[in-house]
Amino acid sequence: MKQRIYVDTSVFGGNFDIEFSDHTIPLFQRINSGEFIMLFSSITQEELDKAPENVKDLIRQIKSEYTEFLELSTEIIELATEYISAGVVGKTSFADCLHIALATVYRADYLISWNFKHIVNIQRISGYNSINIKYGYKVLEIRSPREFEKYEED
Repeated sequence: MKQRIYVDTSVFGGNFDIEFSDHTIPLFQRINSGEFIMLFSSITQEELDKAPENVKDLIRQIKSEYTEFLELSTEIIELATEYISAGVVGKTSFADCLHIALATVYRADYLISWNFKHIVNIQRISGYNSINIKYGYKVLEIRSPREFEKYEED
């Protein structure tokens, strides 16, 4: 069974950023080859509506058979609100919390992000997952695209 990966907005922009493209481009190639199912949310879509045209073109190039669209629900909003109430992040990071909650509720195998301040941060990950466990969800694996490099056998 293919792994289901939630890709947040930062990864799409990272495809065109010199600092992040070496790790992001291969990830999107792997998605388009069918190695993963990419989970794409309404929050990501809203954020990317403001993106430059090259980022929007990248989205259009992803094969629909390798994507799953996720909708917001009351459950997701409540979980995201709980992350903030618990002090994992501040109120201004609500959109980041929605990404985490979407990936959690829809049981993503991984959430992938370049956001090291609010998402791919060991203290934040611990906080998100303590809330997830408290409410009966599984631990969410949060990683950067760098950790999805494919290595050849020796």
